[in-house]
Amino acid sequence: MKLLFMGVQGSGKGTQAKIMSVKLGIPHISTGDLLRGAESLLKKEIDSYITSGKLVPDELMLRVLQDRLSLNDCMRGFILDGYPRNMVQAKKLDEITSIDKVIEIVISDSEALVRAIYRVTCGKCGEGHNIKTNPPKRAGVCDKCNGILTKRADDNEPAMRKRIETYHKETEPILLHYKSVEINGEQKIDRVTRDILAVLGIKS
Repeated sequence: MKLLFMGVQGSGKGTQAKIMSVKLGIPHISTGDLLRGAESLLKKEIDSYITSGKLVPDELMLRVLQDRLSLNDCMRGFILDGYPRNMVQAKKLDEITSIDKVIEIVISDSEALVRAIYRVTCGKCGEGHNIKTNPPKRAGVCDKCNGILTKRADDNEPAMRKRIETYHKETEPILLHYKSVEINGEQKIDRVTRDILAVLGIKS
């Protein structure tokens, strides 16, 4: 099963992708993690863009993704998270693989703002918390690994409004390109998971 998880930043798509990866036994492929985990000459090429503040070109991103999809653990399927972000990338993706279903986790723009503004992330394991909606048991400490929770510099209202605008303008058209299903993301995490399993025809 080849799945693509979509949603505005803060929708919980990354969280659900991780959960579904375990339940379905297929890898969760985050393009952000792929870029950070690249090795050797490819890493040097990627870092040259990132350190200069430039976006990684679509062609290079596609090479990294294609290498990852060629590994044995993707033979039964995968969950893509964070790519494609626009129609150009979607058409490039079509050249190297097919997508069986797109899961869009839908939240309102106002909810996305709240989730981003109050979001903190563990610097050690990457686990996310929200000070307002999903606070850690101990302030500033990750529930999963006891790492230090920090706030991203760009998790502020102006930056988030720009990301929301970009998602509606550039990313949402992808939903018409693929077979997509909407899931209400403004529910508890386990309820969202059950809804995703239901549309995939899998008993929770």
